[in-house]
Amino acid sequence: METIYAVSSGAPPAAIAVLRLSGEGAFATVRALAGDLPEPRRAALRALRHDGNLLDRALVLIFPGPDSATGEDIAELHLHGGRAVVRAVEAALASLPGLRAAEPGEFTRRALMNSRIDLSEAEGLGDLLAAETEAQRRIAIRSAEGAVRREIEGWAMRLLGVSALVEAILDHSDEDDVAADPAPIRAAATALAADIESVVARPPVERLRDGIRIVLAGPPNAGKSSLLNALAERDAAIVSPIAGTTRDKIEVPIVRDGLAYLLIDTAGLAESTKDVIEAIGIARAQAALAEADLILWLGDEAAPKDAIALHARADIREAGPEGRIAISARTGEGIDALWSRIAAAARDLLPPPDLVALNQRQRTLCATAAASIRAAIGEHDLLLVAEHLRSARRAFDAVTGRADVEAMLDALFARFCIGK
Repeated sequence: METIYAVSSGAPPAAIAVLRLSGEGAFATVRALAGDLPEPRRAALRALRHDGNLLDRALVLIFPGPDSATGEDIAELHLHGGRAVVRAVEAALASLPGLRAAEPGEFTRRALMNSRIDLSEAEGLGDLLAAETEAQRRIAIRSAEGAVRREIEGWAMRLLGVSALVEAILDHSDEDDVAADPAPIRAAATALAADIESVVARPPVERLRDGIRIVLAGPPNAGKSSLLNALAERDAAIVSPIAGTTRDKIEVPIVRDGLAYLLIDTAGLAESTKDVIEAIGIARAQAALAEADLILWLGDEAAPKDAIALHARADIREAGPEGRIAISARTGEGIDALWSRIAAAARDLLPPPDLVALNQRQRTLCATAAASIRAAIGEHDLLLVAEHLRSARRAFDAVTGRADVEAMLDALFARFCIGK
């Protein structure tokens, strides 16, 4: 396999630029540039030279495989982080035989292929690189550190135990020391399926990344755009006393207290209209309501189920119905109380930070595994029971990357930076 190289510390200029090499030619390359190698995992200062020219004086570290991040020989050159220095060293590497620049995520991909990490850990690392909020970071680092893998391995071991009981009955049911009673098999399989389904039912990881979708809805001129601006703390939407100012939905992503939210202002929900553009806006508002995680209702009419009902413009209107949060976008009255209510609702909408959370791919596969186990429970033919259990094991293997997931890998590692 070719030796690859890339700057893994971010784009220069910087105080230090870490240029990483991985592959069987990594150490020979360092010898060509720096002379003798330092001891493994101990930094040493070396002069880097190419064609008789001094490129830089850098710290050099080596990490022999297979006990390295990628499972291959790895070398790191800690360069001065100026653009010209980095370009000169990269040009020298490009001129040497057997070396090429790394593709996005290729270091992590090699770690996966060499069994240094599994697919769920690679996905967690990808989420960690993209994390923008504290909640995203906490969930991603748990996955990158193997939380999903350990959960899957635990289920897989229990599944193997059930399969072993089935195979024992199939192969040795005529022997006195093998019980042919399927009741213990069904009991163990039922408990396992229930445990898997409880994890699958948790809120998905994607909600942390995409943000909780909060839709502001109500009749025309109810104060939705004013409230959006108050919540976002900036003028994101046009505010006017003219009803129907908002014709299309306006999406404003914000981060508050370490959580991501997507505020969505919508057109007023008029009962009927002859305005074609307004009708399109109403249709889009209704579609947004159908996809909302949380609805803020500003109308005097009864609020939709599970919506947070608000009494808008409380500074100029009489007290609203009991149970509604009185707010005023102009004075700020009730905004903090509204955020507290939103945060309380968010706790039920987001994956718990101290428990394993799955992404959509993992949830689909785990749900498939649980369904296969449920199908096994309902079967009387032990041959079919064994086949359903094998299907569940294949789903688990796909979660961790033991099954063929090449196309998914291409999509996953395309999100990574070059030096990762």
